[in-house]
Amino acid sequence: MARRQRLLSTIPFKPRSHQKLESRRSKSSGSNNIYGGTGAGANDDLEDGDNPVATLQKSLAAVPHYAVKNEIKLRYTEIDSKGNIVRSTSGEFLKSDLCQQYGLHPRDLRKIDGGFSNQMPVVLVRPEVILVNLGHIRALIKADHIVLFDFPDSKDKIEDSPFVKDLQVKLRMDIVEAGGQAYEFRALEAIFVSVVASLHAEMEILVHFVTKLLASIEEEIDQNKLKEMLQYTKKVSRFESKTLLIRDVFEELLDQDEDLAALYLTEKKEGHPRMVDQHDEAEILLEAYMKQVEEIANVVTVVKHQMQSTEDFVNVILGAKRNQLLLFELRIAMGTLGISSGAIIAGFYGMNLRNYLEQDPYAFFVVTVAALGISGSVFGACARKLRILARGTT
Repeated sequence: MARRQRLLSTIPFKPRSHQKLESRRSKSSGSNNIYGGTGAGANDDLEDGDNPVATLQKSLAAVPHYAVKNEIKLRYTEIDSKGNIVRSTSGEFLKSDLCQQYGLHPRDLRKIDGGFSNQMPVVLVRPEVILVNLGHIRALIKADHIVLFDFPDSKDKIEDSPFVKDLQVKLRMDIVEAGGQAYEFRALEAIFVSVVASLHAEMEILVHFVTKLLASIEEEIDQNKLKEMLQYTKKVSRFESKTLLIRDVFEELLDQDEDLAALYLTEKKEGHPRMVDQHDEAEILLEAYMKQVEEIANVVTVVKHQMQSTEDFVNVILGAKRNQLLLFELRIAMGTLGISSGAIIAGFYGMNLRNYLEQDPYAFFVVTVAALGISGSVFGACARKLRILARGTT
């Protein structure tokens, strides 16, 4: 008994729950696994076609590296502080490199990415850069240089455009010739001038053709002219929407005092950032060009109202002609009803029955007069009713 107690004392004590867990593990190690094999090496004997995990890994490995787009395709031209073109490059660039180089957020690159359609005009102010997307211009302005973005598939080079020529002239001015304007404000003003000039030119073309078309429609209404007016209506609506969106960009920027003060990149670079309420120059610049955009929007709105008035006039004319056609059709129906009412007598006498009037010398005359009288009476009654109804509607 003493020897048995010594042997039991050498065996480590394990709780009952641990003993149950070990027994379950020992049973499961000898049984078949879920893939149909036995033992620890069952998974190694599986073919890839029968293993869903391996199939999923193969599918993910088959996805090409370019499926997740991390590149942006564009062409950009860099102009230095002296107004000289330093570099003009076209190709695909990593978004992370552009963000790190210019201090942008990844979402900011959508404003210059040609892969996104229906881009909204915007002026984004960042700590060291101003990102502009207005009309046909996409630019990135810093305190000492500007980068102009363009689509690589475009045929015209941006460095050959009149906008770049005007921009270079403004940037080559010294601080005295520029009236005390900093580099970034000269660049912004050149962009605003080009955008407003483009809007004004497009407005003049639309106004010229629309006015000419409306004058010709007032003289003569033609189906081809109406189709042409429909096309110009769509063009004017799109142009008005574009102009109002650009005006909203100016208004939103003027409402943000922090962004207005952050426009002074040169002073910030020199270590003298503007206070939040010290932005008179930027405010005057933005208000001046916002008024010009508003004038263009007002002209387009007036032209759109003229087109709507002409459309109402055309609808009235077409409605009057449609009523005349309906009246003519109604009169024909009244005549047909009158003739049919008189012809019923001829139908009665057309039956093969004796009516004892075959030998009467005056029967034909009497029957004809009676038929004509009935037809005239029916038509006259319908005509009087029509005049009464027409008098009530006019």
